[in-house]
Amino acid sequence: MDEIPRIRKEEIGAIYPKVAQIIADALDRDAEEVTLESYLMDDLEAESIDFLDILFRLERAFKVKLPQGRLIEHARGDLSEAEFEHKGTLTPAAQKRLQAYLDEVPAERFRSPIKVADVPRLFTVETFCKLVLRHRAAQA
Repeated sequence: MDEIPRIRKEEIGAIYPKVAQIIADALDRDAEEVTLESYLMDDLEAESIDFLDILFRLERAFKVKLPQGRLIEHARGDLSEAEFEHKGTLTPAAQKRLQAYLDEVPAERFRSPIKVADVPRLFTVETFCKLVLRHRAAQA
């Protein structure tokens, strides 16, 4: 399995205010409602289409190229599609990989079985901070 780059809290803290404002603007929310731990779908009522808008805004603001519409594939890493899912449900290997990738998400949110369609419900504001930081590092 490919290595998931670790990101320090200080790095997240440095970009969090800007990411939070972008998400608040995209979702027409007050900035105070957007915390690092906020789940985009469950807490901030984002829809799938909102993710594309947020990614586009983050790209412009941070001058990075992000995997538009492919967040799950990015989290999948080097696992093949067959290793990642079976009939729309994450495999045990995929769940382990996803927990490592989304280490900001509490373990209890990863209840088996997890449908691939439900993975975006795990995304937090911190997930998007880390996405920006990972792509910044990859482009450097």
